[in-house]
Amino acid sequence: METIFWHKKWEKNDIAFHESQTNPLLVKYFDKLSLVKGSRVFLPLCGKTLDIHWLLSHGYRVAGAELSKLAIEQLFKELGEKAKISEVGGVDHYSATNIDIFIGDIFALSGKVLGLVDAVYDRAALVALPEKMRDRYAVHVKQITDGAPQLLICYEYDQNLMEGPPFSIKSAEVTKHYQDNYHLTLMASIDVPGGLKGRCSAREKVWLLNKRGRHPINSA
Repeated sequence: METIFWHKKWEKNDIAFHESQTNPLLVKYFDKLSLVKGSRVFLPLCGKTLDIHWLLSHGYRVAGAELSKLAIEQLFKELGEKAKISEVGGVDHYSATNIDIFIGDIFALSGKVLGLVDAVYDRAALVALPEKMRDRYAVHVKQITDGAPQLLICYEYDQNLMEGPPFSIKSAEVTKHYQDNYHLTLMASIDVPGGLKGRCSAREKVWLLNKRGRHPINSA
């Protein structure tokens, strides 16, 4: 997926992927990560998601990675925050109280620049990337977060019926990417009302990825 694709999406305000409310699956399943208040949560390819507002309002710190400067300028404006802007490690760093967003190619973001995170919330990253990039992405995020637990939300549908993004991520692919490092728990599998973009039936799946060595969580 060329970076220009996403830049044009934001420039044209063609952002149907931007939800107008906090994702209800985040609200329902976030506590399964068993984080204490003040924990730092990393959102890859975060855009200006309202999920960031929810996390901050519930006492968590947020780190994010995003390609579009425009998206992050809008995010800080909507948060009512004035960003402190710097350049570090080849990416732009926008920061304010309890929030750090790194703008640029996520593959240029290192663990040293990102800093310690306690969990990853991936609602919009894995599903945004074409198949040839997803292996690299999964490995990279595991590396820069030191295998922090993840709450992963993805879609599963017949990819022949519709082009992504969002792309279809089958359970077998989640297993392929993450089973060597995590205990995988499918927390929910829900029909998308009206189909994905109203074009094809799909299921939205919520995965909990716990680092091996921690006790896996029962979805029940």
